[in-house]
Amino acid sequence: MEVGGSRVSPRRHRFPPASRVRKGGEIRRVLRRGRRNRTPLLDIFQAPSPFTWPRYGIIVPRHGHRIVDRNLLRRRLREIGRVEILPRLREAGVHRDILVRARVRAYRATFEELRLQLVEFTEALCSNGSSSS
Repeated sequence: MEVGGSRVSPRRHRFPPASRVRKGGEIRRVLRRGRRNRTPLLDIFQAPSPFTWPRYGIIVPRHGHRIVDRNLLRRRLREIGRVEILPRLREAGVHRDILVRARVRAYRATFEELRLQLVEFTEALCSNGSSSS
């Protein structure tokens, strides 16, 4: 697999269930208590993780699109989280729950546009030294 011009082992960046924000109560907690950052394509919520590792979740509303389009966007956001976001947060020692909600314009975005916005957010989060708080 090639990611960002370099070979990456698929096993190196796993996305185990413990690294996911999936349950309704967890999602509501991040939405209610987390800080929201808006980009042209995404609303990104972040809150302290109740665990000693970062977690990542996605919300892809229908916005009037077909299920095929919704699934493609969901797969793209999940892959970016698995390969780019979680490894960066782990390396920086940042223990946050990140919840990404797609906006209407995200359906027309390329994979690279989505990746760029999420990586920029993550780099800013990591540079602030917001670990475990």
